[in-house]
Amino acid sequence: MMFDDLDATVKALFDDAAAPAELRAADISFDTPDRAYKPAQATVNLFLHEVCENRALRDEARVMTRSGDRYTSRLPALRVDCAYLATAWSAQAGGLKAAEEHRLLGLALRWLSRFPVVDERFLRGSLRTPPQPYPLSTTVAQTQEGRSNAEFWSALGVPPRPAFSVTVTMTVDPFDEADELAAARRLHLDSTVMPHAALAGRVLDHTLAPVQGAEVTVVETGARTASAMGGEFAVPGLAFGDYTLRVQPPGGPAEQLAVTYAADHQRLTVVLSQP
Repeated sequence: MMFDDLDATVKALFDDAAAPAELRAADISFDTPDRAYKPAQATVNLFLHEVCENRALRDEARVMTRSGDRYTSRLPALRVDCAYLATAWSAQAGGLKAAEEHRLLGLALRWLSRFPVVDERFLRGSLRTPPQPYPLSTTVAQTQEGRSNAEFWSALGVPPRPAFSVTVTMTVDPFDEADELAAARRLHLDSTVMPHAALAGRVLDHTLAPVQGAEVTVVETGARTASAMGGEFAVPGLAFGDYTLRVQPPGGPAEQLAVTYAADHQRLTVVLSQP
């Protein structure tokens, strides 16, 4: 019922008490204006002839909402352009017919141009409940580059008529699936620049498992320490510069490596090559 609700929303614009009296008295039709279309009274016809995604408004980011200690993650909704072709029709004859149609069409153009965004009070059905995540925007009397209304009339097999386009952009959510995620209870930050400068890091074996009890020595200064249970080590009191580390794991051969110790490079990972 989505497009029916959009039709009802557009019709509500014409029914507004502030609209010109001649527009409010006219019939608002959404029928196909083909060769058999002959309304019995003054009519503004709004034929929905094209629906396409507005890719300029596409958002690739997932939508995250929180409820208590849970998050819901879902794909973003589509922004869809719904293009109407507006024409005016009179039941009169001769010059009176053309005059009434032109007058109605001009009133419709001026009135709809007042609504670059459709006010919530005009929304109907599923466009109102649940609320649209973005306001319904409109563009009036704009034609895509390289296209003309003549193509439309040619497709219907009827002579061209004065007309203008009305495009309403609405939001459509075709996705029912949503991922449920638990909210983070605790956040631990391990900064690469420590408040108290120290050459620090971890010692890992060739399987990337932490090595406890490895002796870490700064060759140039003789400063030494031993890695803890998680392979962590720290050598404080060094000036920033280039150093050679000698790492002696328990029961294994020692290995040496050159390191650069700087304000923005205080942590390193030593991976032993020997099993």
